[in-house]
Amino acid sequence: MIELKSAEEIGRMAVTGQFVGELLAELSDVAAVGVNLMDLEHHARRRISERGAESCYWDYAPSFGRGPFRNVLCLSVNDAVLHGLPHDYVLRDGDLLSIDMAVSIDGWVADSALSVIVGTPDPADLKLIEATEVALEAAITAAQPGGRLGDISAAIGAVAHSYGYGVNAEFGGHGIGRTMHEAPHVSNDGRPRRGLRLDPGLTIAIEPWFCRSTDKIKFDKDGWTIRSADGSRTAHSEHTVAITAAGPQVLTRRPTDDSPAADPTQKPTTAS
Repeated sequence: MIELKSAEEIGRMAVTGQFVGELLAELSDVAAVGVNLMDLEHHARRRISERGAESCYWDYAPSFGRGPFRNVLCLSVNDAVLHGLPHDYVLRDGDLLSIDMAVSIDGWVADSALSVIVGTPDPADLKLIEATEVALEAAITAAQPGGRLGDISAAIGAVAHSYGYGVNAEFGGHGIGRTMHEAPHVSNDGRPRRGLRLDPGLTIAIEPWFCRSTDKIKFDKDGWTIRSADGSRTAHSEHTVAITAAGPQVLTRRPTDDSPAADPTQKPTTAS
């Protein structure tokens, strides 16, 4: 069942989204050569507690995981792309780190992710991250009221293919609101003008992720961490987005983004 949110409810999600965006920006600054992944995890735990928020990851137990997830961040390094377990690993020069988080404040959830290079960047890694960011913005632009869910998926796939990357459709975006995962599933590839109608009040997490040289994945023995099947590097970008009558409203913009942070008191604008 898909629940359309009121303007007031979207405003409450935007409060959560602002916190998520600010914390992700903080974490991307903290991530540096010599920093342990567990330092990032504990930084996030502290900030979430101080805000009075709740992690949507803690105790999350989907069918594919091995036991409940007992962390507040997904931290995925290099060939890991999704659901990476924070562990005792010290970041090295040139590592590609993806940070994903979802929290709830006063019963309303926001979810977002970014990828960064720690230390000296490899141009190929910068291109990979850029592709996910460009795909995310293209998908947001396609998220127009009256359009179709396939418009979003097709926009992501078109960008991936233009950069020369394949697309894995096993994991993608999702509805979001009162809980982290709601209907509908938002595939990272698809056909335009197909699928669910995008009505005002629909709130979704859009999350393109690509592997450099494959569209196949594999799981670590921990049952959580997802890696590229061939060991190539990966990247992941995500925003929580509301469909409004005026166009898509991004609820998790970060202070470091070129675009203005989402403000529920202002008229939503179409992302560019």
